Amino acid sequence: MSLNSLDIAKPPAETRIVVAMSGGVDSSVTAALLSEAGYDVVGITLQLYDGGTGPRRAGACCAGQDIHDARRVAEALGIDHYVLDYEERFRKAVIDPFADSYLAGETPIPCVACNQTVKFRDLLATAEDLGADALATGHYIETRQRGAHRAMFRPRDLDRDQSYFLFATTQAQLDFLRFPLGTMTKDETRQIAERFGLSVAAKPDSQDICFVSKGKYFDIIRKLRPDSDEPGDIVDLDGRRLGRHGGIVNFTIGQRRGLGIAASEPLYVVALDAATATVTVGPREALLTRRIRLRDLNWLGERPADDYVGENADLFVKVRSTRPPAPARIVSAADGSVEVELVLGEDGVAPGQACVFYDGIEAGAEVLGGGVIAESLSAGKLAAREAVAATV
Repeated sequence: MSLNSLDIAKPPAETRIVVAMSGGVDSSVTAALLSEAGYDVVGITLQLYDGGTGPRRAGACCAGQDIHDARRVAEALGIDHYVLDYEERFRKAVIDPFADSYLAGETPIPCVACNQTVKFRDLLATAEDLGADALATGHYIETRQRGAHRAMFRPRDLDRDQSYFLFATTQAQLDFLRFPLGTMTKDETRQIAERFGLSVAAKPDSQDICFVSKGKYFDIIRKLRPDSDEPGDIVDLDGRRLGRHGGIVNFTIGQRRGLGIAASEPLYVVALDAATATVTVGPREALLTRRIRLRDLNWLGERPADDYVGENADLFVKVRSTRPPAPARIVSAADGSVEVELVLGEDGVAPGQACVFYDGIEAGAEVLGGGVIAESLSAGKLAAREAVAATV
């Protein structure tokens, strides 16, 4: 039997696809296109937190209004639609770890945790229970069949590339997932929404962390962890005390404003020590990171990660979602952990963020995997570490 457009060996009418419908234009168009192609489409919307039923806050997602929007689209398309209460799962898998990560002096990415747990683990299991052949989402990423498995690639619309938030997708999950928008631009998606007459055709994109009101993440952390306001010292690179602060959760690596200290030159947060509640500040050049250490590596490439040790040809990494991939090489660490040398260096690399590997920078480049940044090493830190190692 020949494969259908989703690389599944069934006619579309016999192929059940569960679509994760967030209430936005991308997932709505995904459901519309699959329904038009004749697939047996079932829409599922997750209620992840109590967002209320009032007007949608600009830049947010997953609020109560989004559930109503998803339901309206499903009704217009004539497909089955279910709303699942995942609030408790979301709190345990995403919100609580988010707060704990900030208390540890990191800058976490809750969208990665949400994709890896609530969406691609729990929702995927629900899709399988419903007899689905695949779970489709509105992410801008492309996958293709390669041998017995699927591989992940950067999408056609690089301005919408969401691979940075999907690096933790396992191979088993990737084999079950489908991303129909990977070969489209955002403008084309909105045009398709208008063609279908969808009520969400002009709906703004989500940008903020869905459960953080008005970008004030520390309000969430204080509510969840009332003891998060432990005061501490603000020091310079030589350890001289410059002032006091009301909790390291108020700071992130690279931050310049709101430090609460007077200085003759611009100062930036260059390090956070959760154990001592110390915030270290310094000049901009102190933010330059040459090497990073990773944890929780998830590798998806056809060649194993060990093949890239010591190489920099055709290996690129993103350490921030808003920056393009830059040349890098994997280096062997003495303790067996994975370290990555940033060939050009990067400013303000924060623990808790992601490092995602690619074999190129263009549309269609393969996403090789990634890991969580456990430590960023400046030139000074590297020199100090090498000096210690030389004495051992």
